[in-house]
Amino acid sequence: MKTLHSLETQHFYLPNPSPWDPRTPTVLPSIIKTQTQNQPSSTWKLHANAKGFSGTPRPRDTAKEPNNKNKNNNEDDEIPQVVFERMIRRILVSVGVPLATGVALLNLFGEAKDRNLWDVPLWLPFLTTLVTFGASTLGIAYGTLSSSWDAERKGSLLGLEEAQRNWVEMWKEENNG
Repeated sequence: MKTLHSLETQHFYLPNPSPWDPRTPTVLPSIIKTQTQNQPSSTWKLHANAKGFSGTPRPRDTAKEPNNKNKNNNEDDEIPQVVFERMIRRILVSVGVPLATGVALLNLFGEAKDRNLWDVPLWLPFLTTLVTFGASTLGIAYGTLSSSWDAERKGSLLGLEEAQRNWVEMWKEENNG
């Protein structure tokens, strides 16, 4: 015989349910929990594995590869250490210079206002912060694109030619892949 173990009724009240009529409290529908002695409480279990973490390698499709060679795809994606260090230096410069400029300008505006040298309008620090920190964010992409991706070729100081070449190369690989 199944017996009723517990019966619990909960009422939820919202203190101010409506801005139009705050005097009337709102009662949400009752929640009735029933559980018998013979029925265990239900629990949620996760039955799915995260994609890519199953522990077994996925079988490779060798039909797409030329001559059905079993090549390692990482060979094409490896960046030589010289090119990697060049990218890191360019990223640090192209991020660090605008970031330091923005912080310096904020300090300069703050000092000018504190010493009553100039009543800095509020929009000016906001605009300079937006421009310099935005340029700093774009510096990550520019630092990567403006470095020479060829290990033997160093590239120019600003890297404009390399950025144009690498931009086309990046989208060409994206469209072919």
